[in-house]
Amino acid sequence: MKNFEGRVAVITGAGSGIGRALALNLAQKGCRLALSDIRAESVAETAKLCETYTRDIMHDALDVADKKAMQAYPEKVVQKFGGANIVINNAGVAVAATVEETSIEDYEWLMGINWWGVLYGTKFFLPHLRKADEAHIVNISSVFGIIGVPTQSAYNAAKFAVRGFTESLRQELEDTHIGVSCVHPGGIKTNIAAYARYKSGPNGDTNHASAAEKFAKLARTTPDEAAATIVKGIEKKTPRVLIGADAVAIDVMARTMPESYTTVLGQLLKLG
Repeated sequence: MKNFEGRVAVITGAGSGIGRALALNLAQKGCRLALSDIRAESVAETAKLCETYTRDIMHDALDVADKKAMQAYPEKVVQKFGGANIVINNAGVAVAATVEETSIEDYEWLMGINWWGVLYGTKFFLPHLRKADEAHIVNISSVFGIIGVPTQSAYNAAKFAVRGFTESLRQELEDTHIGVSCVHPGGIKTNIAAYARYKSGPNGDTNHASAAEKFAKLARTTPDEAAATIVKGIEKKTPRVLIGADAVAIDVMARTMPESYTTVLGQLLKLG
C-alpha cells in the first residue's frame, strides 16, 4: 500500500503504546481512523492527539474478547466511513506466572484478548476488506511467538497462535489485493508489563513493580519506532515484521539453535 491518503485504518488497543503511535503515524499520512480500546478515556485521548492531523476519526470503548461487540463493530465502522482498508489487531495483555501458578481464568482472560481478539478482528472485517480496492491486515504477535519463555505459557500460547493463524491467512490471500503482515515486537517501551497479571517472572522475580521496572530498562524500542516499522511493512506488503534488534537476534537464535536456544535463554535470564 503506497498511498495512505483517505484510507480507513482500524486499530484496536489504540489507547496507548504501539496502538497510539500507529494512530498518530497513520493520521499524519492522511488516514481516516477507527480507534478502539477497552479504556474509553485512553482512546479518547489518542483521538484528541490525532485531531492535529485529521478530524475524520471515530473512537470507541471496545472489548476485543467480546464476540458480539466485535461482530457488530465492522458495521459501525462501515456506516461511518463506507468501508475499511487497514485492520491492525493490536490489543494485548500479559500474564507472568508458571503453568502451575496460572489460573484457568487467567488463561481465558489472556487468550480472549490476545488470540480471540485477533481472530474476531480479522474474521469480521475480512468481508469488508474484500470489497476495498486495496487492503491490509496486521496482526501483532511477539518475539514470544517465536520462542518459548518460562512463566509466559499463556502469552506464548496466544502469540504462537497469532503467528500460525496469520501465516496461514497470508497464503490464502496471496493472490488477492489484501496484504497480510505478522508483527513480532521485541522489548517495546509500553505499559504492558505494568498492567500484567503477575505472580513470577522468567528469572524467578516475584516482585511485580521490580519486574516492570526491569522491563522498562531493558526495552530499547519506542512505540513511535515500532509504529514506523509496522507502517513500512504495510507499504512494502512485508509478511513478517521484526521490531527491534532484540527481535532480530531472537529470530536468528530460534532458527539456528531450535533445540538449544532454551539453554542460552536460561543463562541470560539468570543474569537478569
